[in-house]
Amino acid sequence: MKTIKDPVQFSSHYGIDKLALEEIGALDPILNVDTRLFIDPMLLESSRHPEMQAASKVLIGFFEMIIKLLIQSRQEGDIAWRAAYQRFLFTEISGTCIGYGSGIHGSGWGPVKAKNVTNTAKQIIDIGIRDADLFMAIPLLEDNIGPDLVSDMVTNIIISELLDFNERIVSALEVNTSKFRFGGRSVELPVNPTESKEAPVILLPFDVLRELPLANDWEEVCTVASENEVLRKQVNELIGEIWRTKSKQKKTAIREKALSSAEAFMALLNTIRGADPQPYDLKADPDGHFEWLAVRDGISIDYPLVIELPDESSASLMGFVMKIIEQYTWLIEKRGLSRLLWKEANVKRVHESVAQMLFYAVAESYARANDIDITPEADIGRGAVDFKFSSGYNAKVLVEVKFSDHGYVVSGYENQLEIYKNAERTENGVYVVIDVGHMGNKDEEIIELKNKSIQENGVASEFVVIDGEVKPSASKVH
Repeated sequence: MKTIKDPVQFSSHYGIDKLALEEIGALDPILNVDTRLFIDPMLLESSRHPEMQAASKVLIGFFEMIIKLLIQSRQEGDIAWRAAYQRFLFTEISGTCIGYGSGIHGSGWGPVKAKNVTNTAKQIIDIGIRDADLFMAIPLLEDNIGPDLVSDMVTNIIISELLDFNERIVSALEVNTSKFRFGGRSVELPVNPTESKEAPVILLPFDVLRELPLANDWEEVCTVASENEVLRKQVNELIGEIWRTKSKQKKTAIREKALSSAEAFMALLNTIRGADPQPYDLKADPDGHFEWLAVRDGISIDYPLVIELPDESSASLMGFVMKIIEQYTWLIEKRGLSRLLWKEANVKRVHESVAQMLFYAVAESYARANDIDITPEADIGRGAVDFKFSSGYNAKVLVEVKFSDHGYVVSGYENQLEIYKNAERTENGVYVVIDVGHMGNKDEEIIELKNKSIQENGVASEFVVIDGEVKPSASKVH
């Protein structure tokens, strides 16, 4: 696992004006933590960059070759099937700094996913579909094929065009480079200073990046169809289950319906084509992928806070952590930081990882002055404990930050945090729940669990609730 420590942005390390990168059209990546953006194949053709327009044709050519092979295949494992399958064994390409991880490495597909996708593609072809766009729908039908894997697939297929893009813009940026090999090609690329071994930075054009590729998001597919009368009628008649599920929970039923006939599959494919995908708005940054860095750099200056740590004991460290959480609460509830928790104020929230990154930004800015180490875990927001504070050899405090609208909020206090406390051999933990709605009785249930733990064990993790609602400004309060 790679831990997020001292996030470094490309422009800062190489001394490049952010506006210069913006004018060139390249993403300014964080070099030691993946940004939750993905290459959307539907955006390639409309990119302003000639390399990406060429990449669109390369992608179509790749899929057309797969189709030709699978038309020839008579059964799984024959020569034509294996040739198609081998083409789906995508390798890891490191350095793009996008995806779900906390490091900057790709994940690759592996034989199981390659086999499943090959078989699904064969099913689609066998019902009479010959359109290269059929591969855009596979993530909606196939389990465990998410946006990160779609992005990895596209990256592998168009890597030559991505390298062409980098050769053009890197020379214009005049940054130091080293030679890296990709297959049989040697390319001069910037070096990632946060890696232990020499590794490249592969810059990406931001006009092909989205929060989620459309073909991974049932809700967006449904929205597209519902806004188009012709598509709505077609989808309702042929694959109406979509409207009742809108999730991956019943993907098998939707898959069976969509693959029942060429007409049913084309209803789904035409819905995807009917979308007007737009690249992620980096200036507005509605999902908070980069704004937390600005918070980290300015919060301790704008809102100074002196926290004394009298010694390296667990009690002192716990007091320190609670003061940081108090400050985090105050900034959200009273100083407008809550606006960063929402795409649409009090209607549609951001991903939970944004709240965790904001907590890290606030905590890290105050911890540096007190020589406190903060370790955000590699799987931030995806299973591991979110933060570990440590002082000296023995003093440790674990902190979890969750949104209230998850079904596992109560069990997270009862199980997850306690497991990690045991693993770290500490009794000190704080469970922070940000109320973004759907709280119900969860807070009361957690308080009951806390009281029960105190009665039975003499100790319990602290529990803090933060009001995440965006409040109207003073001028709008009557």
